[in-house]
Amino acid sequence: MSARPLPVSPPAEQGVDASGITAFLDAVEADPDVEPHSLMILRHGHLVAAGWWAPYTPERLQLLYSLSKSFTSTAAGFAVAEGLLELDRPVISYFPEFEADITDPRSRAMLVRHVAAMASGHLAETYADALRLDRKETVRGFLLIPPDRDPGTVFAYNQSATYTLATIVQRVTGLSLTEYLRPRLFDPLGIGETAWTRNRADREIGFSGLHAATDAIARLGQLYLREGVWEGQRLLPASWIAEATRVHIANGDGTPEGAGSDWQQGYGFQFWRGRHGYRGDGAFGQFCVVLPEHDAVIATTAATDRMQELLDLMWRHLLPAFGTAPLPAGGEADDALRRRLARLALPPVEAAPEPPEPVDAWSDAEFVPAQGVCAEQPTLTGVVVTQGDQGPRVALVEGDRRLELRLGGTGWTVDPGPTPTAVSGGWTDPVTLRVDVFFLETPHRLTVTCSLPGRTFTARWHTTPLHARSLESLHAPSRQSSTGQRETPHRATPSAT
Repeated sequence: MSARPLPVSPPAEQGVDASGITAFLDAVEADPDVEPHSLMILRHGHLVAAGWWAPYTPERLQLLYSLSKSFTSTAAGFAVAEGLLELDRPVISYFPEFEADITDPRSRAMLVRHVAAMASGHLAETYADALRLDRKETVRGFLLIPPDRDPGTVFAYNQSATYTLATIVQRVTGLSLTEYLRPRLFDPLGIGETAWTRNRADREIGFSGLHAATDAIARLGQLYLREGVWEGQRLLPASWIAEATRVHIANGDGTPEGAGSDWQQGYGFQFWRGRHGYRGDGAFGQFCVVLPEHDAVIATTAATDRMQELLDLMWRHLLPAFGTAPLPAGGEADDALRRRLARLALPPVEAAPEPPEPVDAWSDAEFVPAQGVCAEQPTLTGVVVTQGDQGPRVALVEGDRRLELRLGGTGWTVDPGPTPTAVSGGWTDPVTLRVDVFFLETPHRLTVTCSLPGRTFTARWHTTPLHARSLESLHAPSRQSSTGQRETPHRATPSAT
């Protein structure tokens, strides 16, 4: 099933000042700590702005990191509505095979609503310890870790809690999260292809690993904004939307700094409350921001370690743009924004596309890691530069693996797979080659710099992948479309998101 286009409207018709959106674009592009990849804004149910910074494109799946949690929460909402899942039932009751092993009274008192709200009673992340205790069945490992406080009394962002919720949903439905959500959420909303990382138990992990287009983020936000109704059809009870997005557990520290943080306004069922509205979010700027007070949804993908800065820019520029009445139609601001969105692009590397003389010095040149400077990319063991009929090529070597890249001139050269990349690079001086690589189904960019004297290279992540085994693994795992067909899964061992 192909995605049905969202209704499109000029910003002015929906009471949105296009100059505010333009100011937001100016701000994110000027911020050295924010690398924007996509933006979609819905107002009154209409798409008023959509843009992708080349080489990112609308149809490209993106790793959503912890924004996956909000889709897991939605799956739980369907299971509750269908009578398959009870929020006030003990977690252990869904795992009778662990009854004899789980003896701690707090672990046994933990309810489904507690893991849904990151209120398991633990004071810190437990996922690494849960894996250590039982790598085959992580839920058992999690339940073997005694909570520090009574469940429901303290907040701790905890991948194990979401993984447990996801596992329960998959148990009670007999389906993967994707298979369960396809006829209930993805198809009704017109969400096309998706992919979700699985673990050693062949289970979709829930807390991260979902790959979907930006359009899917925007549609999920619109469903929640409309309290579970899509195109006049109720998909989820309004009571679930209210329950999932209200504060279940406080997480503020009571300081003025905390009051200004969008991560200290309370937590729902896998949704964060914010200073404005609520949101699902994932590492490095994957946002689904729902603003009921403005009847608006903002969806972004990005690469930044300063996620609060990105939200601050939304509050500074986008909130004032949401007016209460339509603006005069046909304004110059709407036209200027449309042109601006059509030409969004991330700047390529400024460098000469061909090697300087003598060219032979760069032919079949092999480079080794510069000592002590490649800690951010420890798996990269070598770089090989060759000259071919179609131009320079660079191979990134990880032991017996090689990721082949082609330099194609002054722009971005896109290779669609199996690990989709976009490459830009060249010679910044006679003895230095710089290559930037976007792993297009993730937020991540790698810069590799080769130095001819000494034949050494350095490698630097702009944002460091959180659960990648190798460069080749930086792509969407098994994919499922509306046909229900799924390829052989790509396995990964996830960590934090």
